[in-house]
Amino acid sequence: MTIKLGYQIPNFSYGTGVEQLFPTVIAQAQEADAAGFDSVFVMDHFYQLPGIGAPEEPMLEAYTALGALATATQKVQLGTLVTGNTYRNPTLLAKAITTLDVVSAGRAILGIGAGWFELEHDSLGYEFGTFTDRFNKLDEALQIILPMLEGEQVTHDGTYYRAKGAFANPRFRDHIPLMIGGSGEKKTIPLAVRHFDHLNVIAGFDDLTAKLDVVKARCEDIGRDPATLETSMLLTVVLDDNASLDDVPEARRVRAAIGSPDAVAEQIKTKVLDKGIDGVIVNMPSYRPGAVAAVAEALRPVLAG
Repeated sequence: MTIKLGYQIPNFSYGTGVEQLFPTVIAQAQEADAAGFDSVFVMDHFYQLPGIGAPEEPMLEAYTALGALATATQKVQLGTLVTGNTYRNPTLLAKAITTLDVVSAGRAILGIGAGWFELEHDSLGYEFGTFTDRFNKLDEALQIILPMLEGEQVTHDGTYYRAKGAFANPRFRDHIPLMIGGSGEKKTIPLAVRHFDHLNVIAGFDDLTAKLDVVKARCEDIGRDPATLETSMLLTVVLDDNASLDDVPEARRVRAAIGSPDAVAEQIKTKVLDKGIDGVIVNMPSYRPGAVAAVAEALRPVLAG
């Protein structure tokens, strides 16, 4: 699994009728595919997030959309950034991700996290609980999901989940790459070190060095080579010479790159890659044809260095 350059689609509001909504999603994914992005991600949400839009704005169900994108793309890896564990039984999630891997001919990524959007839980009837509850559920869910992805039959009788001889067939690969998103030093990073191939760091530019130090320390605790846990940063890109941080939601300003494609590339080099992060996953507040390719073109020499 390599994610030097990923593209995340953060919204499905394009100022068009619903009949043009998914064609616009396909256009973005195909542009990323042709431009050399490693991966394309959608959010795993049912309502739009605060700071991006109102809850009632369009939001597609992630795995249905990814299945369709698998038939419209050729090379990019496909996944969620990231799946909310609380939204699906782990056996169902294992089946969904192995199906996506078959449909995409081996391009699925399982991105997963504990879940955090309380409004969705309350509105749709999913138990929210405390952060500790949700994280414990994730830890237990992985005890079912991971062996199922590797072809094992799983019997489990735990605190939150049960399974009896559960398996997932067909499977395209023996190992589907595993990604977790976040930067919690007590729970998320240690879990990433124990189980995952990739850690997508959700943090501000100024926090990256400290987070990587924690990753290295936790790897040393269990004898893992830190180089085997690939890292990336999720950041918002605004391609506009006249833009400012005021054009970015306040919560995202600590991880936003703004300006011309070359200016964005320089910011990403100095603020992210030079600090030791392996790659970037970018999203853009709005989509216009050519913008995705422009980001890839500007970042190509930076990422190759």
